[in-house]
Amino acid sequence: MRLDKYLKISRLIKRRTVAKELADQGRVDINGQPGKASATVAVGDVLTLHFGQKPMTVRVLQLKEVVKKEEATSLYEVVSEQGLNK
Repeated sequence: MRLDKYLKISRLIKRRTVAKELADQGRVDINGQPGKASATVAVGDVLTLHFGQKPMTVRVLQLKEVVKKEEATSLYEVVSEQGLNK
């Protein structure tokens, strides 16, 4: 599955166009390497999203084409959230 599509379906990013822009700016890493919007995401990949000073790292658990809003978080697990208050 394409990186931009996965980010949108998993609801890590609200819109696919925003996900594409973020990836094209080099602000999304796949297994430590910069990922383009068209890069392929597979189960087990580790994604790091750089939101300003707040990087977030998640591990891909599942790939699905369609997911209900309530089930979106089952597609990934959060590995680390730096700089975020919980």
